Amino acid sequence: MQRRSTQGVVFVHACPKALCQHVDWALERVIGAPVSLSWAEQPAQHGAYRAEVAWTGASGTGAKLVAALKAWPMLRFEVTEEPSQGSDGERMMYVPGHGVFRAPMSANGDLMVSEQQLRHLAATAGSGESFRHGLDALLGAAWDDDLEVYRHAGDGAPISWLHQVV
Repeated sequence: MQRRSTQGVVFVHACPKALCQHVDWALERVIGAPVSLSWAEQPAQHGAYRAEVAWTGASGTGAKLVAALKAWPMLRFEVTEEPSQGSDGERMMYVPGHGVFRAPMSANGDLMVSEQQLRHLAATAGSGESFRHGLDALLGAAWDDDLEVYRHAGDGAPISWLHQVV
């Protein structure tokens, strides 16, 4: 059976300096190749560092990267995986206190909500306000709200590439 290949990006938005090397090692274990991220100070959080790295690997690698990174509950990060043959793209975000949010992602980066999710929400929301809160939950608004300031602080940062050993 041939393994499907895809690519994505890991955005570590906030990481304590003492954990930067550990994050490199965790990504290394998943990718199976040496990793040395270019860490920069995160202006949105005193004492935190940020890094971005693009990756290539088998479909499902994004979820493995998230599993490796969530071992440190003080990190703020997101991982994207582009669609591949037979698999939707995904965006996964982690914020302390919220845990992991995971949703399918379209080719242009929009989160996708399924027909069944919308039908369930419409059937169970008791008011317009309840529907809005439910839609926010389906779209990961709490995670986006938290991460937005960190994303802007990293605009223009360099991205390096990781290639999974297959």
